[in-house]
Amino acid sequence: MRSIGEMARDSGLGVSALRFYDRAGVLGPAWVDPASGYRWYAPDQLDEARLLARLRRAGMPLADIRLVLAGWSGEDTDLVRGLLQAHLRRLEQGLTEARSEFSTIRELLDHRENPMTASPLTGTVHLSLPAPALAAALDAVRFAAGRDPELPMLGGVLFDIEGEALRVVATDRYRLAVARTDADGHGGSREQVVVPAPLVDAMRALLSGDESARFAVEGDRVTLEADGRQASGQRLAHDFPDYRRLVQLPPGRRVVVEVPALREALENGPVRVAEEREPGRSARDISVLTTVDDRTVLVCGDGAPDEDTGTGTGTGTGTGTGNEDRDTGTGGLGYHVGVDRGFLLEALAAGDRDRLVLEFGPAPTAPLAIRRAEDEGAFSLLMPVRLDD
Repeated sequence: MRSIGEMARDSGLGVSALRFYDRAGVLGPAWVDPASGYRWYAPDQLDEARLLARLRRAGMPLADIRLVLAGWSGEDTDLVRGLLQAHLRRLEQGLTEARSEFSTIRELLDHRENPMTASPLTGTVHLSLPAPALAAALDAVRFAAGRDPELPMLGGVLFDIEGEALRVVATDRYRLAVARTDADGHGGSREQVVVPAPLVDAMRALLSGDESARFAVEGDRVTLEADGRQASGQRLAHDFPDYRRLVQLPPGRRVVVEVPALREALENGPVRVAEEREPGRSARDISVLTTVDDRTVLVCGDGAPDEDTGTGTGTGTGTGTGNEDRDTGTGGLGYHVGVDRGFLLEALAAGDRDRLVLEFGPAPTAPLAIRRAEDEGAFSLLMPVRLDD
């Protein structure tokens, strides 16, 4: 007999997925311990679970999965083959419809494209900024810059200059980071400049002292001077997405966390392995978070071989543990949200505080925000990973 953790490890289905399919009547355990509530699976259920994992990755509807499993062990394979072929036709039809919709969207883009975007960049900007503040702002966002060559406009940091403020922004689609610092010398209209990541790194290397730094834009040329040294290069000739729309989030649960304790819980706690389908991205470790009474963040998930454990951190109760194979309710628990563990650890490091605020949106599909309690202008957002339950 396999425990639910062992079944998850060997089948490719997470613990939460196994619980979900049990409740859905698709794949139930061979035996449930009446005392502990732990699920146990028979040896012959492993192949069935692996088949279920393949069908799930192919996106087959739950009703069809149920029929495939019901007909899998029979001698007549016509039902299973028919269901597989029907699902493949649906996928092909969906791809055809997606191609058609994308073609229409591209035509709309062609009609609304501004011919001025191809013109030479002629803007002029001169700023004076405190070097330590600019360094801190760049440190807070640099980790989120994109690396996808097909999206070159995300391969740098946006310098958004408006009034006496400079906001720096970076995003790779999966995370977004924003930081703000005061700036003097710009009396014109709002200016936005996308500085390529290598040039951002060269600029950051100059900001080692307490002196003022001078930031300048002349046409397509960007320059930073600090401590008698200079870093200069070409700006990216692309528009950055309207990040202000991306950061307009509905209010959610805010929990103040002790960063060292949360980091330890993430590094030593259970994870799920998410299979990546995007080219160039490898499998990721996913941490599953939830809140308890708006005071504690629990790190839960499917990593343990015999049972699922959760580790929590936060103000108030500090840390906590719990078994994730039980179906018993727990008062005060929030929903579960999955995030890339590596991304969250980087966001915590970029936050550069022993205490940070984690803000959970109103639903598990909302981004997770990592904020500084004393500075609302510096924060990062992590896009959630879809969970099975």
